[in-house]
Amino acid sequence: MLDFQRPQLSQKEEYDRILFACPPRGCEYSFANLYLWGMQQLVFTRGCAAFFSHFNGRSVYPYPIGPGDRRGVIEDILLDARQRGIPCRIVSMTDADRAELEAWFPDRFLFRTDRDSFDYVYAMDDLADLKGRRFQKKRNHVNRFRAEHPNFEFQTLDCANMGLVQHMVNDWYRNRIREDSAGDYMLENIAMSRAFRHYVGLHMEGAALLDGGEVIAVTMGSRMGKDTFDIHFEKAREDVEGAYAAVNCEFARYLRLKYPEVRWLNREDDVGLEGLRKAKLSYNPDHMIPKYWAYLAEDFHGD
Repeated sequence: MLDFQRPQLSQKEEYDRILFACPPRGCEYSFANLYLWGMQQLVFTRGCAAFFSHFNGRSVYPYPIGPGDRRGVIEDILLDARQRGIPCRIVSMTDADRAELEAWFPDRFLFRTDRDSFDYVYAMDDLADLKGRRFQKKRNHVNRFRAEHPNFEFQTLDCANMGLVQHMVNDWYRNRIREDSAGDYMLENIAMSRAFRHYVGLHMEGAALLDGGEVIAVTMGSRMGKDTFDIHFEKAREDVEGAYAAVNCEFARYLRLKYPEVRWLNREDDVGLEGLRKAKLSYNPDHMIPKYWAYLAEDFHGD
């Protein structure tokens, strides 16, 4: 079997060299997401990075990435699944991945679209400037926030304000878990707590909006390509109108100044939640990253 292991911070540099050389990938390929969420496992093999994960109680293999022998890695994955006695499910596939897999293994796989995992990708300038009629409602929210909080501060996250920000985030999760104990907030809370603990090691970047020394909103993410920044977390007080739109806009402006080569903000997927889907669509994504699952036809019996 392939020697999959939990990602280690010491592997980030090697992993990012592979990721940054790839065509655009979905958010699940961010090293931070691999490290922070769930039971993700990684191995470097044949000049590529290969993955083993668990999703909704199912074992899956995200499509391997890298300039090496990806076809050989797929063959290794097929063998690994047989040795583990599990169905071979290959996930997080782009259109190009699907075409590549079909060309290498004609008629061996069945495919399905995974709409709930499509990434929403936005032009940095769109979110920083909010120009035009498409963004009028968002612009109104931001203007309302600025009018009601004329002395707000934009602060990048560092050791000086991290404790204050964590306190606000803990309150946010405590309220949400109390209101919806069946939701996935506990898992997200664990992931975000890990992000705070390993903020420096993961090369995370973030910012908070404060007014009168009180944290109103926070956002956090990391680079996942030469021209793409991934937003992992964004939280704001629900009782402050325009707080989400404001921190989104202000952080986009900050990133544009710091990284003029970064054109895109990946705001990740909506996990099939209707409210989250509506919110992400309301920001007018420039494009989306489709995702597919592939099932080995010979052992597919419904999933």
